[in-house]
Amino acid sequence: MKWFNFHNIKNASFHVTPNLPIETTKRYKISAIRLTAYLSLYTIFAWLVLLIIISVTPLKDVLVVINNSELKAQTEKIQQLQSRVISLTEQLQELASANEKIKYAIKLAQKDSAKSNDAIYDTLRKPIYKKIQIGGNIFSVFQDFLIKYFLSSGGTSSVILVGPCDGIITQGFNPSAGHMGVDYGLKSGSPVYAAAGGLVTFADYTFNNGYMIIIQHDEGFVTLYEHCSTLLKKVRDYVDQGDLIALSGNTGKNTSGPHLHFEVWQNGKPIDPQKIILK
Repeated sequence: MKWFNFHNIKNASFHVTPNLPIETTKRYKISAIRLTAYLSLYTIFAWLVLLIIISVTPLKDVLVVINNSELKAQTEKIQQLQSRVISLTEQLQELASANEKIKYAIKLAQKDSAKSNDAIYDTLRKPIYKKIQIGGNIFSVFQDFLIKYFLSSGGTSSVILVGPCDGIITQGFNPSAGHMGVDYGLKSGSPVYAAAGGLVTFADYTFNNGYMIIIQHDEGFVTLYEHCSTLLKKVRDYVDQGDLIALSGNTGKNTSGPHLHFEVWQNGKPIDPQKIILK
């Protein structure tokens, strides 16, 4: 509308006529812009005064008493939950350590013969500390997974290996001593699984390593499974990850008891299986 424009608003004014019996009637004129400015200043001043009163007087406790009580109650609940989490984590730590000892004890019981100076006795005599992360979440688990299984190998590998059996590692990776893989303590006849999908390139008996199976995987990875009692796959068979490929045993010259010797190679170089396989 024509009358509604800035020029008209700027020139508009308000007239105030107080009607007091003790004074002569007068009319006061004030422009719309000035009135707006006065109201704005008054509002700002009123808010400042209110904020000062709330900040320096006990009035703030009266105004936010409900919120304060709720916050205190929530804080107490959070502290109680934190204490419970810590207590449960400590209990899980003890159970995990006890479970590790039980595994080694089972391994010892399954051995055909055991000497008093066997290294496994030293393991059982001292506490086994299996570290459990506290306060983990989905993001941190995913982040650890990426760092351990992808970034550690340059971030280019798409091959993921899983453990070949459910045994306990009795001897680790030690290339300087000629041990190019890890030994899993197993009872003869225990299942052995493919660590990853691939092509069986060797499956036969060897003098030193007994019944052995070799699988070729993508990106130059090769896995070896030695000292088996029975081979369930033959050369040129294609296996999927987790397929049953053999049964563990104690065959070959280079063995002193039932176990599975497992090796991982990439591009002709041995790799510590414990660093790349999923537990």
